[in-house]
Formats: sequence, C-alpha cells, structure tokens
Amino acid sequence: MQLHHATWQEVGVYLDKSKGVILPIGSTEQHGPNGLIGTDALTAEGIARAVGEREGALVAPTISVGMAQHHMAFTGSMTLRPSTLIAVVKDYIDSLARHGFERFYFVNGHGGNIATVTAAFSEIYAAASLAPEGSNRPSVRCKLMNWYMAKGISALSKELFAGNEGSHATPSEVSVTQYLFPETIKRVPVKGKAPEGGFHDAADYRRRFPDGRIGSDPGLATPEHGKRIFDLAVASIAEDYRAFLAEA
Repeated sequence: MQLHHATWQEVGVYLDKSKGVILPIGSTEQHGPNGLIGTDALTAEGIARAVGEREGALVAPTISVGMAQHHMAFTGSMTLRPSTLIAVVKDYIDSLARHGFERFYFVNGHGGNIATVTAAFSEIYAAASLAPEGSNRPSVRCKLMNWYMAKGISALSKELFAGNEGSHATPSEVSVTQYLFPETIKRVPVKGKAPEGGFHDAADYRRRFPDGRIGSDPGLATPEHGKRIFDLAVASIAEDYRAFLAEA
C-alpha cells in the first residue's frame, strides 16, 4: 500500500496491525551515457513498492533528491547538502512516528546517501537517549538497506557482468531501470569499461570521469538482466524487512 494512495482512515487501520513503514530514497544525478538521471530514485522506489506489495507493508513517498554534490558538474544533477538531507530524513521519521509508526526501513539506491542517512538515524537516537525521563518520546528503530548490496545481488552481478560492474552508472542499476521503464531505454554507444578511482569535489569528478561512469560498462545492461536483478532484490529485501519487524 502506498501512503499517497491511502486515506488517513486506511493508514489508521494499517497501524492496528503493523508499525513498520518502507521509505525509498535515491538521488537525481547523471548516470553516464545511457543511464537515466533518476536511476537511483527510480530503482529504489520500484523495489520498495514491490516489497510493500509482497509484504503488505506501507510505502512512504520517495526521497528522490539525495546527497550528490560530486555530480554537480553534469547537467541536470541535483543535490541536497548533508545537513539538509539529515533534516529531511528526520522530519520524515518524526512525522510518521507522531502517528504511531515505530520501524523505519529505508530502501536506498545511492551510495552518496549512506553516511548522511545513518547520521540522521544517530541524531534521532541521540534525541531519544538525551530526552528527559518520562518525556514520552516515541521509541523508533531505523534501518538502511542499499538494494544493490542485498543478499545475492553481488554474486548475480558478477555472473551477468563479470568485472564490469564498477561503482557508478553500473550495468546492474541501468538494467533495472530498463526493465522497469523499457520506453526510456537509450540506444547510445558506451565505450567499454570506464576507469576506476576516487574523486573529491564535482569539478574533480568530471575531470577524472568525463562521461560520468566509474569502473563500469553499462553498455552491457539489458531489461532481461534487470528483471533477474529486480526479482532477487525484492525477494532478499522482503526477507530482511520481515526480520527487521520481528527484532525484539
């Protein structure tokens, strides 16, 4: 069930049976020559919604702009400052906790969000730990699941793409978007595997990786590969979500 497609009464009924909610989070940034700018948000949202349908879980609106300052030398990319994203995540959680939600499971599609989102979790836990005794703050628990790191995904990516997965604009994530949105497939040439390495700010990233890719060959992406990756991610994350809800 999607929060945006529910009435407030339906959310109340849901809370009578479950205190868990799934929150997709991604980014709006370049993904190389043939990857969609919305890749990280679209994949996280698609997988989160499928997990929600499978588990009967409520899925909150997607946070579709993340911490992506290092992509800002590529046209169309957008970013939130880390402090802004921390505030957004906290406000999402605080808003839903106010209504009785207790378990917050984030399905993430963007590596650049990891440090900031986990910092937001720490801020939330610190506020609870430092609150005066008897303050009646709601008790919450949070988890971040990077869908591309779910159980079995790395092995499948190696099977499909050998050593060409890389770390940005990967054939795995491009394949998932091609499966979810076949009408958006970009038939443009990709020149083999991109170089690997690190970077600093946006200008340095563009200088080192001029077409946006890092260590990847997204020219290997296909919708058929995307379906296999998507189905495995949904099954693995559904299992992990159930375990998260069952934690004592």
